[in-house]
Amino acid sequence: MTESTIAEKIAPAHGVKLTDTAAEKVRSLCAQEGRDDLRLRIAVQPGGCSGLIYQLYFDERLLDGDSTVDFGGVEVVVDKMSAPYLEGASIDFEDSIQKQGFTIDNPNAVGSCACGDSFH
Repeated sequence: MTESTIAEKIAPAHGVKLTDTAAEKVRSLCAQEGRDDLRLRIAVQPGGCSGLIYQLYFDERLLDGDSTVDFGGVEVVVDKMSAPYLEGASIDFEDSIQKQGFTIDNPNAVGSCACGDSFH
């Protein structure tokens, strides 16, 4: 393989961050599933009461136009259409008496709904 062919196969980086706590939770969930081929995909889709909603899920695929960054063995993938909405966003995992789950802090969200599930 030539250098240009290798470069074409490597997906470009995106601006989403994954905290160490979130990366550890992702590794733990993948281990529970017995899978080492899963990536954490974050996407933005139309929906929710504010106009856009986050999708955060495991995916074994890497699609054309995807951007990817590795965080200590946890690969975070963002599709081409979602990348501008997620530039500078940070994914964390919260485990408290009030809340347990992944959270997304997105500086591009100018407002959100009361339940916090969607943004605009």
